Parts: sequence; structure tokens; C-alpha cells
Amino acid sequence: MSTDRPGFELPMRFLLAFRVLIDELHAELARRGHADMRPMHGIVLQAITRGGSTAADLGRLLAVSKQAAGKTIDGLERLGYVHRVPDPHDTRRKIVRLTERGADSLEQSARIFDELRARWARELGEDRLRALEDDLRRMTPPDLFRLDVPGWFGGMG
Repeated sequence: MSTDRPGFELPMRFLLAFRVLIDELHAELARRGHADMRPMHGIVLQAITRGGSTAADLGRLLAVSKQAAGKTIDGLERLGYVHRVPDPHDTRRKIVRLTERGADSLEQSARIFDELRARWARELGEDRLRALEDDLRRMTPPDLFRLDVPGWFGGMG
């Protein structure tokens, strides 16, 4: 067993890589007109596009309380990324939908992530990056959009 690299460094390096990518994403999003976007907002917007519709639905999908989801939805609504509409089947419920601005933020994010990946491929080499991605696919569950991160990380507050 190798002792030159302690076990805790592996998850910390993954977390740092994630942080570098997310920070660079948000810096570029700000330049492209979405300076008010925060990392958690992206997860919530993804949850909305992946079947979340009400605060309760989003809370379940994100593994947080309905109240925590509602608070985040309130903030996203104030920023113009989502809006609530009455549920045509149940007037007591409100369905959360992306606005044009919310959809644009996700489209811009996808483009920026492609640009970041291309930069990493130039820095590391396409073969090495593909090998890293292949290894990560081998070691992680197949579902890329596991959206319960807020609840797993301790809530959205």
C-alpha cells in the first residue's frame, strides 16, 4: 500500500476540481449576463427540467424540505429564472417553470462546460482526459443527474 498519497487527498482533489470548474463556469456566466447565478441555482434549475414541478416535488428530488425548496424557488423567482403557474389539475398547487432567462442560463452553462472541457483536453491531452472520464464512469453510478446533493450536503438553507 502506497503511503506517499494519503487516502483523503483523492476526494479533496475531486472536490477542488469540481470547485475550479464551477467557479470558472460562474465567472463566465457573469460575463454572459447571469452574474446573479449561484452553484445551487444550477442544481435547482436542473431539477425543474428533470421533472420537479412543485416545491414539494423539488424538495423530494433534491432531498430537502418543501420549505427549503420553496425558499430557493422564491429567490430564483425574484431573479427572473423561474415563475409559478397554477396547476390546471389542482388549483391549490403551483407549478414551477423556467423562464426564458432560466432556460438561457442552462443553455449558456452547457456551452461553457463544453468550452471548459475543451480547455482541459488541451491542457491534459484528449487521451488522458478521456481516460480520466472513462475511469470516473467505471467508479461512479451511471446517473449523471443525481440531484440530491443539496440534501446530502446538508440542505439548501
